[in-house]
Amino acid sequence: MWDWQFTLDIMPLLLAAAVVTLQATVIGYVLALVIGLVFALLRRSGSFLVAHATREVVEFIRSTPLLVQIYFVYFVFPEFGISLSAWVAGLLALGLHYGCYTSEVYRAGLDGVPRGQWEAARALNLGAWRTYRDVILPQAIPPIVPALGNYLIGIFKETPLLSVIAIIELLGRAKIIGSETFRYLEPITMVGVFFLVMSLAASGLIRLTERRLRLPGH
Repeated sequence: MWDWQFTLDIMPLLLAAAVVTLQATVIGYVLALVIGLVFALLRRSGSFLVAHATREVVEFIRSTPLLVQIYFVYFVFPEFGISLSAWVAGLLALGLHYGCYTSEVYRAGLDGVPRGQWEAARALNLGAWRTYRDVILPQAIPPIVPALGNYLIGIFKETPLLSVIAIIELLGRAKIIGSETFRYLEPITMVGVFFLVMSLAASGLIRLTERRLRLPGH
């Protein structure tokens, strides 16, 4: 039977763990957006070697499980002299993994900019940095906001994987509560409620951002 008093008693612990989940989601997403844009630009590099190497890295990371990557960053990197805290390792793995996915979204957006815009920028003698900043990216990003937003929700739902390297996020805390009290109904149910509410909130934020960035005529 559901115990409301027990639910109220564990709520502070779950809320504290929810903060960890949100922090991991936001930081991981920001890293994914930055890394994805860098990878997308590198794949458009005039250097065949740079473009090819970037493509191979992206495909390799996309083709391997995030869980394996978290283990690799945390447990294998120290073998090469790179020791990271669990928090940094987890965020780096999230950012790299989803950065490879967002890079494909950025690439689609960049490819969708009419060729005439690139030619106009060249005619105005704009450098590569100003071309991307002032001409290309303002047109490429608005149409891909929904796709980028999907990865925000994806990262949010993947944060429980961080528990494998002792980062106690929302689901990890619920499992600990269950193992200590032998009551799993309330903590696991509340985790489901938290994830549902926060996913719906994220979806609403994505739709709002999409409307604000919508190009004229779209």
